[in-house]
Amino acid sequence: MTDSFKPLVCVVDFNHHRGPEVEHWIGAEGSDPTAENDWHLIPYMALPDGAHQNSEEFSYFSLVHKARGGQDVEPTSVFGISCMHQIDSSELLFRPEEVTRSAVQKAVVAITDKPQGFSALREKLSAVTRAWFAQRDFRDIEILQRFQESLVKEGSSHEDERDQYFGLSLRELIHKFKWQILVLLKCMLLQKKMLFFGSNCERVCQVQFSLISLIPGLVRSLRDCADPQMNRYAESCTRPDSVRTSDRTSLLAYVGLPLQLFGKGSMFGPYTPLQQLDMITDLETKSYVLGSTNSLLLQQKERYCDLLVNLDEDAVTILSPTLKSALSLSVADRRWIDFLTQAVNDTWDESDPSRPSTHGYAGSEEFIRLQFEEYLIALVSATKYHQYLATHKDGDPKALLADVEGDPSAEFSNVFVEAWQQSENYKLWNRTTDSQLFDIVEPRHPCAGGLTIEDVQRRLATQVAELHLDERFNQTREVVGKRLADGRVQVTSAFNKVWADIEVMREAQRKRSEEARAAAAANPQADKGQSKFSKPDMQTAQASVSAASQRAGAYLSSWGSWAAEKRKSGLWGRQSVGPPPEDRPKVTTVSELFNSTAPKTVAGTTSSAEKPEKEAAM
Repeated sequence: MTDSFKPLVCVVDFNHHRGPEVEHWIGAEGSDPTAENDWHLIPYMALPDGAHQNSEEFSYFSLVHKARGGQDVEPTSVFGISCMHQIDSSELLFRPEEVTRSAVQKAVVAITDKPQGFSALREKLSAVTRAWFAQRDFRDIEILQRFQESLVKEGSSHEDERDQYFGLSLRELIHKFKWQILVLLKCMLLQKKMLFFGSNCERVCQVQFSLISLIPGLVRSLRDCADPQMNRYAESCTRPDSVRTSDRTSLLAYVGLPLQLFGKGSMFGPYTPLQQLDMITDLETKSYVLGSTNSLLLQQKERYCDLLVNLDEDAVTILSPTLKSALSLSVADRRWIDFLTQAVNDTWDESDPSRPSTHGYAGSEEFIRLQFEEYLIALVSATKYHQYLATHKDGDPKALLADVEGDPSAEFSNVFVEAWQQSENYKLWNRTTDSQLFDIVEPRHPCAGGLTIEDVQRRLATQVAELHLDERFNQTREVVGKRLADGRVQVTSAFNKVWADIEVMREAQRKRSEEARAAAAANPQADKGQSKFSKPDMQTAQASVSAASQRAGAYLSSWGSWAAEKRKSGLWGRQSVGPPPEDRPKVTTVSELFNSTAPKTVAGTTSSAEKPEKEAAM
């Protein structure tokens, strides 16, 4: 960024007759930045679509700075952040005649060349805007003038070199999108057309800034991102001739980071209004990362993007068929991002998503940035080694590192590496970095290796956690356990009654047998044939027991069938005290269960005698 840029502040008003327009410029020293820089779209960027639905809304956008004080300067990208508020017209102490509606909408915009400080700037801008609206007299802009002066003083002070927090932590990003974060990062490296859509403008912008901040130093190197015609960095970039491995900044510069994703033919517009459609549809615009809150772009997504991120649904959709194979993660990729996701989830704190619950380093913002930095350094080193192997097939001993087997770039997906080699940022990086980069940085994927049983177990554990089965089963498990217990009691009672009936039957038959023997002894001439009561009627008893067993088995089977159907239909998570009445197994009384000796169906299930016929019919 150029040091000559001085932060500016402006007020954008939504005029009820003329629409949005710039009302004041603060810090411009009598000049008109709108006309000098062709910033006629600032009103539409500062008041995004749907902003009137919220009491406070923020928007982030990029601009091309061409002049200062009426004099032409080297074009560079600057960034604006706006804070929109609205107030009832009846509350104003001074109400202009042109205010004809019930509410007044205005946005205070801060323009700076240092987007890495947006998080702190947002908080100050919000406080200043609220204080200005609290005056209820928009003619007094002294508080805005003091705010602009403070921005100028801060711009000249020492700047922290660390990557900044943009309001949406990387922990939240990974917790929400998991492995898809790595897909989005790889898509950015391929320089495709990426569109972020959502009804909340600030979240749309923050997700984009958080994503590009995963590439070390990129947020501080966006001088060419506001217009696809700008390419100043590529024209002036040179190859480092030395490196200090103990110095992180020197090492990153030597390996070619940050990768320049926004240069000739590409642009970055955190919030892009419909008025900029002519720029993104221009034939010379090959790639971009854009944000929008207008559903018209969503309805024509196939025309405007290769990959769509719908933040209202937290969904990532790859629309280009050729892009799907290039963005398929390798086994090592999935292992790496699963480890990172697990580190975040294990330390997740719902009350404070930005910090680990352990307050330690694992899973923290710095931890995540370091992991992505390590991944990217390994990627560029492995790619250089891949090139060296391809150009030294004659067996040059220097082509083989003792501790590296084969081509390590395959761990990052061969299809992706081949696609990346066609991008503009790769060509620039390859031209400005050492051909034997792998001598300084080991060309190895951080999680290299084939698929293991631990990978499968981790993947299954992650998928089960995403389904929240433990939470869904808690209530259902109690309900099913209670029903099964009730059924077990009823079946036990039924069996006890059966055996009691059998004992009564046996006792009656024993008495009849004794009476028959006594009568035979008294009358020796009686028929010597066997009395029909001489033996217990065991066949009848066995039939009764068999029928009872079948009915009890059918009753328990009905519960298993009901549970299986609920598991398939995904209804385990219903907040209820039991299954719907129509789904519950019919609980019959003991008398109904054992009155008949023929097998019947219980609770909608088929008896063992009927199942073969139904299976044959199927």
